[in-house]
Amino acid sequence: MINPELIKKIATQNYNEVVSIRRHLHMNPELSFQEFETAKFVATKLKEMGVSFQDNIAGTGLVGIIKGKKDNGKVVALRADMDALPIQEENSNDYKSKNNGVMHACGHDAHTASLLGAASILNELKENFDGSIKLIFQPGEEKLPGGASLMIKEGALENPRPLSVIGQHVMPLISSGKVGFRSGIYMASTDELYLKVKGKGGHGAMPHLNIDPVLITSHLIVAMQQIVSRVTNPTMPSVLSFGKVIANGATNVIPNEVYIEGTFRTLNEQWRTEAHQHMLDLAHQLVQSMGGQLEFEIRKGYPALINDEELTAKAKNNAIDYLGSENVLDLDIWMAAEDFSFYSQVAPACFYRLGTRNESKGIISSVHTPTFDIEEDSLKIGAGLMAYLAIKELQ
Repeated sequence: MINPELIKKIATQNYNEVVSIRRHLHMNPELSFQEFETAKFVATKLKEMGVSFQDNIAGTGLVGIIKGKKDNGKVVALRADMDALPIQEENSNDYKSKNNGVMHACGHDAHTASLLGAASILNELKENFDGSIKLIFQPGEEKLPGGASLMIKEGALENPRPLSVIGQHVMPLISSGKVGFRSGIYMASTDELYLKVKGKGGHGAMPHLNIDPVLITSHLIVAMQQIVSRVTNPTMPSVLSFGKVIANGATNVIPNEVYIEGTFRTLNEQWRTEAHQHMLDLAHQLVQSMGGQLEFEIRKGYPALINDEELTAKAKNNAIDYLGSENVLDLDIWMAAEDFSFYSQVAPACFYRLGTRNESKGIISSVHTPTFDIEEDSLKIGAGLMAYLAIKELQ
């Protein structure tokens, strides 16, 4: 019987190696679907452990397998993502990014390091448990269509097929030493919105001779919010945000067109489909009523992430055994999105949060910011808890 203290002991022994792995990855980030050196690095680490794996899945993905003492028909998969973001790092630590304009600002370096750490623990203990554990190192979480969807299409969940998939994600809102779980619907779907409002540009002093796409766009952005505030059922949270507006005119020049990008997120797939049609109808009708023309593309992204209730309840209880009840939190719905949701569509899945905050050290920045960092002590839990949850799931 493998107890939590044994895994904690090994996780502590391996801690410096896991930190070294995380720092190497942090210094050498690669963008989505370009994780070539990262994949080679992961492959090298798996070879050093003697863990068999298949590479070149979905381009740069890898799937390892650790087989226990005997095959009891049970398989559990552990997943980590490997890609970084197009952000210029502003930290000044020794392990800051060496790649200009690219940064591990979402903790995927910690995810990959934790999974390699878990793999080392599991490989050391493989004569002490039955069943098999898949190790999924996935590219492209940050970019549509999502590396998870491609990994699944290329057979990452086959031969053998896991009974469950477990993933973790750093959370800078939670103190290091703690983790968080939520059963059922946890994270939102995500869709990308691309709009081009066309008018007739001209001199700003003579607007009556023009069809002003800037004015039309301003009305459009405000009007679109009624999709969320007046059309959506209040019991189904939705978010509609526009983060990019380009009107390339001047103080006295009205441009011919305005380009807009945004995101739509919700927790209900039926409403998601209905909302798409509401947005298209409203936008086209409004723009046409003001004399303009509209191009509107909705790129459907990740589905809502649903944590299997039975699996998540079991994982939470096992986390309490490992960390103590005071260090295991209940999470609220999170309107961000994750392509781990694709795994939750095809197998019972549990996606939980790893606390990485340390206010005394100033480690408080949110993900996707240029000053994001983690409290590295959290990597002991990142590796150890993952290994423990996998072993308990095989029992």
